Amino acid sequence: MSTDVVRYEKRGAAAIVTMNRPEYRNAQNSAMTYALDAAFRQAVDDDEVSVIVLAGAGKHFSAGHDIGTPGRDVDSVFENTAVLWWDHVGKDGGDLRYAREMEVYLGMCRRWREIPKPVIAMVQGACIAGGLMLAFVCDLIVATEDAFFADPVVRMGIPGVEYFAHPWVLGTRAAKEILFTGDRFTAQRAYEWGMVTRVVAADQLEAETLAIADRISAMPRFGLALAKRAVNQCEDAMGMRTGMDSVFGLHHFAHAHNAEVGADSLNGMDAKSMKSAGS
Repeated sequence: MSTDVVRYEKRGAAAIVTMNRPEYRNAQNSAMTYALDAAFRQAVDDDEVSVIVLAGAGKHFSAGHDIGTPGRDVDSVFENTAVLWWDHVGKDGGDLRYAREMEVYLGMCRRWREIPKPVIAMVQGACIAGGLMLAFVCDLIVATEDAFFADPVVRMGIPGVEYFAHPWVLGTRAAKEILFTGDRFTAQRAYEWGMVTRVVAADQLEAETLAIADRISAMPRFGLALAKRAVNQCEDAMGMRTGMDSVFGLHHFAHAHNAEVGADSLNGMDAKSMKSAGS
């Protein structure tokens, strides 16, 4: 298996970008985030690529942001590419966390939402918190029957992940249910809510996803880019971008509150305690 945190390959007109930390359920450290960005850039620049497929190696799509693996790299320096802001390394308090999350989490997801080529998430197993953010930025989501989704960060006292697209992707009632309970929801339920495009058998995931990619690739490239931009602009006209900005502020207020009254900005939670709580 490749030691790269992200793998890149081409299948016809599709570029397959695969998160490759299966031993950690593809938890996203900064190295993976920037490697994803480089892979997406490669696919955008390649005129032979019409569609991008985002996948996760192993049994799970992604368990979310890395909050405790040996490869966690919150203090590493990476070139800022999503937002024009100073780096978080060497900063204190809210300056550190706000700068990092605006760049690595919210900024990158917004950047990827604007990729001019259609992006399909190919989801199996867990798609949790930061993994849900990655699925949200994709244009289509194809999931296996046994895939499951969750945004459990309210357990940390935080009102949802940084890229807060929930009301637009799920609808307000479903968004409140998954946030208030922290419960997992199935691919079938996500399909019923309109979040997932198709639910398929596990052994058909890749074939079904690539079949959709083939159909899309027959359309004019510029027409696809304009159609994607049209839908995104309508979402933003319905308040998605401004709503997300306001929730990002609440997100950081929650971090600050946790740090003020508790053990740390995550309310004392880590990957192990989140998993034992049902995530």
